Amino acid sequence: MTAPGFRRCGCAAALAGLLLALPPTPASPQNASPAPQEMEVLGVATDQQSGQPMVLLRGKTDRRALTMVIDPSAAVGIALPLQGVTPPRPFTHDLLLTVIRRAGYTLEKVVITDLKENTYFATLILRRGAEPLEIDSRPSDAIALALRAGAPILAAEGALKAPPEEKSP
Repeated sequence: MTAPGFRRCGCAAALAGLLLALPPTPASPQNASPAPQEMEVLGVATDQQSGQPMVLLRGKTDRRALTMVIDPSAAVGIALPLQGVTPPRPFTHDLLLTVIRRAGYTLEKVVITDLKENTYFATLILRRGAEPLEIDSRPSDAIALALRAGAPILAAEGALKAPPEEKSP
């Protein structure tokens, strides 16, 4: 079903046009911090206290856990590829991956880059030719795309630091 005022091919064409118009952005040089480590997605679960969905990741090298609260639609977007389910019609992450590929890019990897004020940040690393293109992303969207594309999910040290304790009222 198409939302009023939108055509199916128009949305994909517009996204493809945006991707093609973006100039390549060189990847940020690595600083003195340790290289990001590859993560494995353990699954999606519900927090017992808040009822909010969470994605659970673990470092492949040092096995540190990374747990992020995500919205329900992102939980579905992550759970489907984990379960090997292909929906009969494309979901938003499927559509975006199709647009990325049709624009001539590949999703090389995603990096969960930082944790600031209880908010995680991530970057999609796309490649078309020799130059990488970095795109800011919500980590949940980046994870959902990486799972569909078979791309590695990495976490920088800044994202692996322990989140601040929540204060009781």
